[in-house]
Amino acid sequence: MQIEMSIKGLMVDPITNTPIVILRDKDGQRVLPIWVGIFEANAIALQIENVTTPRPMTHDLLRNVIHDLNASVQKIVVCDLQENTFYALIYLAMNGDTLTIDARPSDAIALALRTRAPIFVEESVIDNAKPFDVAGDKPDAERLHKWLESLDPDELGKYKM
Repeated sequence: MQIEMSIKGLMVDPITNTPIVILRDKDGQRVLPIWVGIFEANAIALQIENVTTPRPMTHDLLRNVIHDLNASVQKIVVCDLQENTFYALIYLAMNGDTLTIDARPSDAIALALRTRAPIFVEESVIDNAKPFDVAGDKPDAERLHKWLESLDPDELGKYKM
């Protein structure tokens, strides 16, 4: 089953200094942190903050190509998690057909923001995600897990480039 989610915030992991996109369901019952690269985080942050760049960024270019091909992004789905790596699909509507395109979740999220497409996550991905295992070593993993549990909603979104 797919669960619709939205971006609750973008922040930096205090242990690894890696950007994290925080997805949350509409009821606020489920939260999914996804660690992303600095450039992808920047692309997401620019769109969240409605910053216009003088020239199209990669995700803007992709949006423009999709539009010029008379296609539209129906949704993106974070569909799998294998060995601490998330996978996503972009669903395009084109000429009455639906096409699915493999993508990194960060790229799919950046595109979804630009096209106002909904973001979904497979329930199995949420159930199997263990963000505290990503850090690898036990003391830091436990500290990260406690930090994620104690996040103040006001702190989310305070990502600075």
